[in-house]
Amino acid sequence: MQTKLLHIQEKPLPDIVEAVLTFKSFTEYLRQKTSEEKTIKKQFNQYVLDLFEKEPAFTGIIGEDEAAGRQDLLELVYASLTPGISDEKELLWALSNAVPKNIFYCTDAFAAFSKSISLNDQATFQKNVNVTKTHKYEYVYSMIMRKFYGFNIDVKSEMIYTYSDPSTSLNRYFRIDADTRFVDIKLKGKLPELNLSDLEPYLQETDDIELITRLVPLDLFRFEGFSVITFTDFTAKYSIDSIRNAILGHSANSKELHTKVIDSLKTLAGDNQIEFGLLPFLKLNGRPVFESNNCSQSLLMQSAWQEEAGKTFDLLIDQYLESPRTLFFGVLDEEKVAQFPFLKKLFDDHVMSYAIIPIYYNMHLAGIMEIYSRQRVIPFEETLSAIEPAFTLIGQLLQNCSDEFNSRIESVIKRKFTSLQPSVQWKFNEAAWNYLKLKRMVGEKHEIETITFNHVYPLYGAVDIRESTVERNRAFREDSTSLLQALQKALITLKKQHHLTLIDELVYQCGKWLNRVSDNITTNDEILLSQFFERDVEPFLAHFKTAYPGTSDLLREYEAATDESWGTGFARRRDLEASIRLINVSVNNYLDQVQAELQESYPCYFEKFRTDGVEYDIYIGQSIAPHHPFNLLYLKNLRLWQLRSMAELARLTNSLLTQTPIPLQTTQLIFVHTTPIDISFRNDERRFDVEGAYNIRYEIIKKRIDKVSIKGSSERLTQPGKIALVYFNDREMEEYLQFISYLQEQGYLGKPIEFLELDELQGVSGLKAIRVSVLFN
Repeated sequence: MQTKLLHIQEKPLPDIVEAVLTFKSFTEYLRQKTSEEKTIKKQFNQYVLDLFEKEPAFTGIIGEDEAAGRQDLLELVYASLTPGISDEKELLWALSNAVPKNIFYCTDAFAAFSKSISLNDQATFQKNVNVTKTHKYEYVYSMIMRKFYGFNIDVKSEMIYTYSDPSTSLNRYFRIDADTRFVDIKLKGKLPELNLSDLEPYLQETDDIELITRLVPLDLFRFEGFSVITFTDFTAKYSIDSIRNAILGHSANSKELHTKVIDSLKTLAGDNQIEFGLLPFLKLNGRPVFESNNCSQSLLMQSAWQEEAGKTFDLLIDQYLESPRTLFFGVLDEEKVAQFPFLKKLFDDHVMSYAIIPIYYNMHLAGIMEIYSRQRVIPFEETLSAIEPAFTLIGQLLQNCSDEFNSRIESVIKRKFTSLQPSVQWKFNEAAWNYLKLKRMVGEKHEIETITFNHVYPLYGAVDIRESTVERNRAFREDSTSLLQALQKALITLKKQHHLTLIDELVYQCGKWLNRVSDNITTNDEILLSQFFERDVEPFLAHFKTAYPGTSDLLREYEAATDESWGTGFARRRDLEASIRLINVSVNNYLDQVQAELQESYPCYFEKFRTDGVEYDIYIGQSIAPHHPFNLLYLKNLRLWQLRSMAELARLTNSLLTQTPIPLQTTQLIFVHTTPIDISFRNDERRFDVEGAYNIRYEIIKKRIDKVSIKGSSERLTQPGKIALVYFNDREMEEYLQFISYLQEQGYLGKPIEFLELDELQGVSGLKAIRVSVLFN
C-alpha cells in the first residue's frame, strides 16, 4: 500500500463548492457495524474504531498530507472496506477527498498503474479522468437531492478512462467508481423549498445547469468526508458494447462497420498481432455468392480474388457448407498446404497461424470468422475464450449482411421488374392484411380482393424509334448478303478440291438468295433463309469437316462470319440493337430520375413499357393517395411536366445521333384524355388495366394512334423532332396551348403550331392533333 498525493482533476467542481477531508462518517460506520455484527468481524471493527477515536486529528477536519502520513490507520480503512481475499497488488483502489480531486492513499496496483502512464499520456489521463462540467454537477447534485429532498437522480454518463497498453499498443478501458458513503453534506443556510415540477426541466435536460444552480445554490453546502475510488477493468464489456453499438448504428458502409468490429475483437483478445476476418454467407437462389463490400475483410476471400480462383473457391465453400466445422492451423507449413491446397496463398503471404470458426445465428450458419497472424503462433484456446462473448453479436452482424443483401435484391426487383410502386404499395398491404384476417375465419377458399383505384386521371406518352422496322429489314438484308457471300466464297474454294455436284447446288442456292435479299424481304423470307442455313448448309459443312479434316482452314472465314457476338454476318444487326439499346436506356434512366420529382408534388402511379422505344402510363387521383387532399392543380402540374419532359427527351435522343453506331431518330407522342377512369390490378398479367367499357375505349385508342396519318395525306402524324398531342375536342387543348406558349418562351419549343385532323382508325373517328417542333439548341 502507498500513501502519496496523486492529482487527478484540475477543476473537479466550481470554486464555490466547499469540500474538506474528515473521517467522521467512517467512524460512525464502524460504530454501527460493531453494534450489528455477530461474527469475529465485530472485534476487528471495534479495534479499528478505538484506534481512530484515540487520534484527535482523525476526529475532525484533517489535511490530505497529514492523513497520508498515517499509513497504519489508512491500511485499516482498506481492510475494513475491501473483502479479505482482495489482492492489493491487483486491486485498483484508492482514497480521495470528499469531492474527488487528489488521491492520498492507494494500493500498489493503483500506484503502479498511475506510474505506467507515460509523460506523453499524462494529458490524456487528466482529460479522461476529468469528467465534463455537466457530469460534475450531476455528481454533486445527485448527493444533495438524495439527502435533502429524497430525489434519486442517476448520473447518466459513466466515468471511463481509456488507457493505451504499451505492451500491446491496444486500448484498455477502466470504469471509475466513486463510493460516497463516507461523504456527509452540511447545510450552511436555509434549505430552498423544491418540488418535482420545479426539477422537471432539469431532469429532462441535464445540460440546463443554470436552472438547478439557481434553484439550489451550491454555496449552501459543505462536503465532509472522503471518497473511495475504484478502477475496474472494463475492456471486455466496453469492447462488446462497442460491437453492439456499431451494429445498431451502422451506415450502409459495410467495410467501415466490419473494420470497427474487428478493432473491437482485437481489443477483446488483447493481442495486436492477431487479426480477424469476417465472411458472411450470402445466398442467391440457394447458392452462396460473395460481394466485395461485405467480404473485403476476409483473408480467404482476398486470396481467392487475387488468384482469380473463383471456381476453386466456390467448390471449397460448397464443401464447407455441407460440413461446417472449426479448422485450426497452428503453424502453416508445406505439409499442411499439401493437405489443404486453399492455404497455399495464405502461406505465400507469410500467414503463420490461421483458423476458421463457423458463426451461427439462431441455429443457422451465418458465416465464418477467420483468426490469423503473420507475426506469431496463435494460442487459439486462449483467444477463443477471450472473444467468445462476442460470438452472438458477430452472428447478428453476419445475418444482417445477409438480410441487407436480400433487401437490396428485392429493392432492385421491385424497382426494375415489377409494377408495384410505393405510391400504391399501401393498397396491396391492406389487401394482404384483409386476406390474412379472412383466411383465418373462412380458410383457403377465400379469394383475395381486387386492387382497384377509381376516378384517376390518365396520362399516356410514347417515345418511339422512327422507322425501326425499316432499319431492322435493312440490317437483315445487309447481314444476310454478307453471310451468303462468305458462304459462296467458301463453297467455291471447296469445289476446287472436292468435285461434288452438291457443292454446285449450294452455290446456286446462294446466288438465288443473294438476288432475293437485295429486294424487300418478308418475314416468311427470313424464316426460309434461316432454314436454308440450318437444314442445308450446316449439316453439309459439318460432314465435310469430319470427312475431310483438312478443309477446316477453308471454312474458318465463313464460320467466323456466323458468330452472332462478333462475326461480320451479324454486324449490322448488332449495331442496330446497340443503337436501340442506348436510346432506350437513356430514356428509361431519364424517366427513372424524374419520378422522384413527380412523387414529391403528389403521389402517382408511373408504369413504363418496352417497345421499340418506351411507352408510359401515369395515373393520378385521390384514390391513389387518400390521405393527401387532391386538387386539379396537381394534374395540371403533371401535364406541364409531361410536355416539358417530352421536349427534353427529344433533345436527349437527338444528342445520341453521333454516339450510336446507326443514327436513329425518335418521335414523341402524347394522348390527351381529360376524363377520369378506373383501373384495377390484373393478377394474371401483374399489371394495372382499365375497367369498364368506356374506359377500355381509352386503352384501344392509345394502342392505335402511334401509326395514325394526317387526314387527306399519307404523312404520319409522329415525326422526328416534333411532339404530337392527340385529342378529341378543342376544349381539351386549351390548357395545353397555354403550356406550349410557356415552353416556347422558355426555349423548349418552336413557334409554329400545326392544328391537324387525323384519319379514322378502326372504330375510332373524330381524332384531332396539334404538332409542335422541339428546339434542339
